[in-house]
Amino acid sequence: MGGSLIAMLRLSRLRGFRKAIGAGSAARRSSSLAAALVLTVEIVMPAYTADLLRVASINLCTDQLLMTLADPVQIVGLSPYSRDAARSYAAEEAEKYRRLSGEAEDVLMLGPDIVVATPYTRRATRELLKQQGMRVVAFDVAKSIDDVKEQIRRMGDLVRHPDRAEIQIARLDAAIARARGAASRKLYRVLALSRRGWVSGDDSLASALLSVAGLSNAASGLGITFGGFAKLETIVAARPDFILISDGRNVAEDEGSALLLHPALEKLYPPSRRILIPEDLTVCGGPMLADALDRLVAELKRIGD
Repeated sequence: MGGSLIAMLRLSRLRGFRKAIGAGSAARRSSSLAAALVLTVEIVMPAYTADLLRVASINLCTDQLLMTLADPVQIVGLSPYSRDAARSYAAEEAEKYRRLSGEAEDVLMLGPDIVVATPYTRRATRELLKQQGMRVVAFDVAKSIDDVKEQIRRMGDLVRHPDRAEIQIARLDAAIARARGAASRKLYRVLALSRRGWVSGDDSLASALLSVAGLSNAASGLGITFGGFAKLETIVAARPDFILISDGRNVAEDEGSALLLHPALEKLYPPSRRILIPEDLTVCGGPMLADALDRLVAELKRIGD
């Protein structure tokens, strides 16, 4: 498709978008339209094979699947959180791509073939994109290893690189085999504990990872299914053998992380009873779970299981 035709299509979408949201004064519309034309000229992508679709991601988790499986030329833009090193497994890689605002307008100006998101992506944005003719594909939250494999395959099919998806699944399977081979001989009860007392329940990805390594989720005794907040007193009373955390710093950066350093928890759970797996390895379901499992095995060795 020639650059001029791409520009015309994008401009058409942009006009429809502004009509839908009710643009301001005529002068402002003129100014915005001129800026959009300049931007459109600058962002025309290099030539690529016609059967490769161009994709924009507006969610952190779809960002990472997309970067793992798509050709760079297919990636139109990534979510605002794609470069957050604390949560994004591929934050450094994300620097190579346009960072989107999370709003519909810049996605429409770029004119991707597909927009990938999750149910947690703002509904108004997803609906507006659909109204403007965008194909929006939603990926549900992965709660099991099988869910993760299904999502890897789905993204691989979407970007037309199913072979790459199978390679990543094989890598994950190898990590699962290593974790099972090193599984704990004792059925330790582990509580996955995050900011403000958020606990990952039985029906969660954290619970699935613990199970692979021969550990049980102590959240079952708290009646928490997918996830929920627990008071400090409840956590202490549950007396899990270990707590699983994503931040091992000795100083709280804010009130949310202060709970993990509460004297009661520090007394019951010194470093030798804390399993540390960085958040960027577990916040999303994807190929990074292979690294999460390897880290879990290493942590079990550290604590002397």
